[in-house]
Amino acid sequence: MGYMHQTFLDGRGIFACRNCHTHFALRGSIESRQYTGQFGRAILFTDIVNVRAGDENKRQMTTGVHIVRDIACMRCNKYVGWTYVKAYEPEQKFKEGKFILERELIYDVTREYTRDPVHDWVG
Repeated sequence: MGYMHQTFLDGRGIFACRNCHTHFALRGSIESRQYTGQFGRAILFTDIVNVRAGDENKRQMTTGVHIVRDIACMRCNKYVGWTYVKAYEPEQKFKEGKFILERELIYDVTREYTRDPVHDWVG
């Protein structure tokens, strides 16, 4: 296996791995904060970087059956969420190709440097 190139994001609202600080996503790619993961609250993102996806699994979730792939940080290999591959329910198709990051396993890198009470809460 060759060297994996790590992408560094720029701007405000950068979400990163809580374990090794590898960048994952920008605040602008948040689609919804109304999700729950294995560790509590979770966020649905349209685009993320620096993750590796595992094998496809059929999983029963609160919104129906989905085919998902767990995702892990490409640097430290810690589980951070999952990606939706297929949704069987027509009203859930919008999730396909999108990503869930578990709130407990990520943090906002730029939050500690700038305080913006309107946007700091990402929960």
